[in-house]
Amino acid sequence: MAKQEEKFTYRAAGVDIEEAERFLSGVAPLIRKTWSDGVLGDIGGFASFFELSKKGWKNPILLAATDGVGTKLKVAFASRVYTTVGVDLVAMCVNDIITHGGKPLFFLDYFATGKLSRAQARDVIKGIVRGCREANCSLVGGETAEMPSFYPEGEFDLAGFCVGIAEKRRLVTGERIKKGDVIIGLPSSGFHSNGYSLLRKLIFDRLGLGPDDPFPGSRRTVRQVLLKPTKIYVRTVLDLLSRYPVTGMAHITGGGFYENIGRILPEGLGARIDSRRWNIPR
Repeated sequence: MAKQEEKFTYRAAGVDIEEAERFLSGVAPLIRKTWSDGVLGDIGGFASFFELSKKGWKNPILLAATDGVGTKLKVAFASRVYTTVGVDLVAMCVNDIITHGGKPLFFLDYFATGKLSRAQARDVIKGIVRGCREANCSLVGGETAEMPSFYPEGEFDLAGFCVGIAEKRRLVTGERIKKGDVIIGLPSSGFHSNGYSLLRKLIFDRLGLGPDDPFPGSRRTVRQVLLKPTKIYVRTVLDLLSRYPVTGMAHITGGGFYENIGRILPEGLGARIDSRRWNIPR
């Protein structure tokens, strides 16, 4: 007797579409809490809609940015804490938008994993929602991709995409930076998202510390220090822009001062930074 032919389905291949739909239904109320008046339609379409009001704008320009969380995710996996990396994802994108004087409008996320865990993904979305509300930015859509055997068990990757708006004549590009201008630094909340390949090498490999060990010079654990979310500067910077003539801004991430400040300086100009002007943590 011939063996009955096995039925091929998505579920048999390791992709549970119904689980993804249950996840989306569960987080939909959280996502809607970020929406501004410009958001049209609802969750679940092939594309998202945002009505751009020209009220108060003379010559509006759209700005776009995309980024990820990087290897900070490895710390989240080791610690099994996923509620903060979503904030990092939003921060890395909206902080890029505001360096050019843009006001973030809406955000999309991409979440990819080998096997979807609703609890894990919900924690990530909670962080994204928190970041969007902090940045006054609408979470209008995203993609949850389940790809069996592509990622190690329990791991995932994140990417974010943000669109903002600015008045063309008020764009901050660095072109007006001149000799004698003063550089003002805004303090961080700790270690920001990029640069964690170096941090992990130092903390885990060289010092031999684990996520629950005390962080050197701190009463907090390694996990608490390294997973503190990246600061979102949107409200602070937009307030400064409304009151002062800012000629250039740099978002200091993985490349530090050397790479990021150099990106906005006109040819022939350099920057002098005196590290004695602030207290450097141990």
